[in-house]
Amino acid sequence: MTHPSADGWMPLTPPQIDLWEEYTFHPNEVVSTVAHSLDITGPIDEDALKRAIAQVVAESDVLSLEFRDRGPNFPPLQRVNPELRPELVVHDLSGAGDPAAEAQRLIEADIGRGIDLKGRGISAQALFRLSPRHLVWYLRTHHAVLDGYGIALIEKRLGELYGHFSAGLPAGDPFHPFESFIAEEETYRASGRFQADRKHWSKTLAGAVNFRVLHKGAEDYLSGGAHYGRHELAPETAAKLRRIADELTIAWPDLLTLLSGLYLRHELPQPETRHRSETFMIWLPLMSRWGSAGAHMPAMLVNILPVFLTAEPGECLRRFLSRSSGLLKTLRSHGRYRVEQIALDRGVPAGSRFFFSPLINILPFDPPVFPGCKVTRNVQAAGLPEGFALTFRGQEDGTGLTFEMEADTATADTATFERWQRELPEFLAEMLTVEALDGPVG
Repeated sequence: MTHPSADGWMPLTPPQIDLWEEYTFHPNEVVSTVAHSLDITGPIDEDALKRAIAQVVAESDVLSLEFRDRGPNFPPLQRVNPELRPELVVHDLSGAGDPAAEAQRLIEADIGRGIDLKGRGISAQALFRLSPRHLVWYLRTHHAVLDGYGIALIEKRLGELYGHFSAGLPAGDPFHPFESFIAEEETYRASGRFQADRKHWSKTLAGAVNFRVLHKGAEDYLSGGAHYGRHELAPETAAKLRRIADELTIAWPDLLTLLSGLYLRHELPQPETRHRSETFMIWLPLMSRWGSAGAHMPAMLVNILPVFLTAEPGECLRRFLSRSSGLLKTLRSHGRYRVEQIALDRGVPAGSRFFFSPLINILPFDPPVFPGCKVTRNVQAAGLPEGFALTFRGQEDGTGLTFEMEADTATADTATFERWQRELPEFLAEMLTVEALDGPVG
């Protein structure tokens, strides 16, 4: 088992190494910045909020990370340095003509400055006072530090601590230390489970002969442009999604993933494979946290794995969904095996990685609860798109669903992208009917 050195230095995890490589190729570009803000309104106890912020930042080891570059012949290292905890900067904008607009301007200016992973200001936070009853908390860092679920953990914990300091509610359990996960990951990589997972992925991907590979130094994130659209999913469609998921005993995020994949299979190019022509592929982010210290510890732990789905000739949609949901369960049972390791196993050279397109991401996270207040979560930055990405956001029960569609200009022209935005919700609504479920999936 690897332990931190006497001065706390630890190895990077595989996804952190991947993002470090990306940074070295694009050190001056805003590529993998992640940022959220919480819009809090109501009778806010600002002192309690500041105490809660101070504690959640102290508990979140990764917000105090620093990285050490050891040159081209040695891998970088990281350590938790409490001296680098991001200071809470308070901006009183209550006297501005448009406080909300001014707060957003400051947020966008901060994001636009980019992040130096070799520097000492990787993470930052601010509290914007728009009025005594309206505050905005902002958190920004790099994807090598946090993934989306990690930020959601911090936000949920902040609400829990606010309730404790403002209303005497239970304080809850603090986050696990980051070094516990580093040790756990080292144990996994030396285990029989790691070898079993390797065999699974070697067998599963034996027929894939031409995964598209991205060379990190060759792409130009800033010149090509990208399409982006955000839409609400009709409440009646979301309700049918939950009802049919219950009927089929499938988790609604899996049902949404599979139906979206069916739409995309005829719209986007597929990798060359030895599989039958009825097979199509998507990339699926997995949290890979359950049964791990990472379940209650913010960090960059999300995995991205390829999923091959097959529409059997003459098969009805109902059977396809039930059969494919079982495949997703099997995938998750081997989901700790990193995509970066799969790339190494398949001979992808250093400085390159798989091209994650098309990617379907489902983020069912309830907003944090602040007693007596209304809270709205806003995603301010989530990295830049590559190829095609479809992100659904909503609450854990499937209500309040929205979808964000992103594509680079090499994947779709404006007319095609606009058609996809119109057609996808129509397709989902059409498939969520008894007639469609009992009809042929083809």
